[in-house]
Amino acid sequence: MLSSLKNIFKVPDLRNKVVFTLLIIALYQLGANLIVPFVSISEIQQLEAQAKQAGILGFLNLFSGGGLLRMALFGLGIMPYITSSIIIQLLSTVIPKLEEWRDQGAIGQKKITQTTRYLTIALALLQSSGLVYVFHSGAAGLLGSNAGNIDLIPHFDLYRAGFIVLTLTAGTAFVMWLGELITQRGIGNGMSIIIFANVVAAIPADGTLIWSQGGKVKFTTIVVLTLVLLVVVVFMEQGQRRIPVTFAKRVVGRRMYGGSSTYIPLKVNQSGVIPIIFANSLLYIPILLANVIPSVAFRNFVNNRITPTSLVYVLMYGVLIFAFTFFYVYVAFDPHQQADIIRKQGGYIPGIRPGPPTERYLARILNRITLPGGLYLAVVAVLPSLLMAAWKINGAPFFGTTLLIAVGVSLETMRQIDSQLMMRNYEGFLK
Repeated sequence: MLSSLKNIFKVPDLRNKVVFTLLIIALYQLGANLIVPFVSISEIQQLEAQAKQAGILGFLNLFSGGGLLRMALFGLGIMPYITSSIIIQLLSTVIPKLEEWRDQGAIGQKKITQTTRYLTIALALLQSSGLVYVFHSGAAGLLGSNAGNIDLIPHFDLYRAGFIVLTLTAGTAFVMWLGELITQRGIGNGMSIIIFANVVAAIPADGTLIWSQGGKVKFTTIVVLTLVLLVVVVFMEQGQRRIPVTFAKRVVGRRMYGGSSTYIPLKVNQSGVIPIIFANSLLYIPILLANVIPSVAFRNFVNNRITPTSLVYVLMYGVLIFAFTFFYVYVAFDPHQQADIIRKQGGYIPGIRPGPPTERYLARILNRITLPGGLYLAVVAVLPSLLMAAWKINGAPFFGTTLLIAVGVSLETMRQIDSQLMMRNYEGFLK
């Protein structure tokens, strides 16, 4: 391990990329701790204490590196960009223009990227406006009846609200630019690296809270469970089904093309952590409705059951993750589209005829690997939360999600480092 780490710094180009990535992460952490003007610091501390009971606010705060509860410059974090990317990806299957851009290759991808950026700014404006209103009105829209009389913006007026909205939106745009810089000049996918830095930075604080709330025995149990889940996550994240594809020989002019064999790698966890984001977004709806619907029974149910320490919340969370895994996989990997691409390129799967038979074969394989993939995601995300809900520990409600993101991004980044080391005849991390 140490010799492999030493190899990174032997390659000047790779060393510069690693240092550049670390500097960008440090810059992001600075912005995530710079509080915007006109905000009360004492009220922020009170909000952080109460927000541990709120599932959606804790989840958003996880992805912002704690900047959301501090109303920091980078308070919205990378979530508007993630939401925008998911929306564009889903709309690509129903809007002909986006579908046409998706099939155009590099040129179409540039148009989709630009559209994603514009949508990110629009979402950041909407989210920052909503957060400014919610945090001024006591955070009841996110914390339910636990909010009390918290007012982060004590001297509220249109000028102050507008300035905070513009500051948060500009911070989101800057974070998006930092992520793209890491992708272009650093190591790994920029957005994933920023999320990784956010969730990993919260692990020591979460561990301290588990120790203080649960004691030594429960803390040790959580650590042992984490190590077991770590092995499971590494095993599942690297699992894939390789579907062989053979391309027939064809003559174009005086040259012969094709005649090669390759494969389509279908990962067991094809959807990543997107189903977890979907599930949290859906569980956010009852919290909002509780502040609109006048029914006292419904409001009490939401305040008592839709919290991270509730068994009802944890079970609903797991079921939604499993369901959204199938939904997203079929949006991201369309068997009909893939079968059509293989046919147009003159390829075929050995033993399977091109066209509809190939489509049915891909759909069957996708179903068979998505079933364990969905169960794996739901179990890893829910098991630590289920244990903490039973023990009434609310210090780390999204510990499983943190583990999935940390291991997934680490493996992907290590693969990139390995590939660059192998190109220069150096031994890599993954053996």
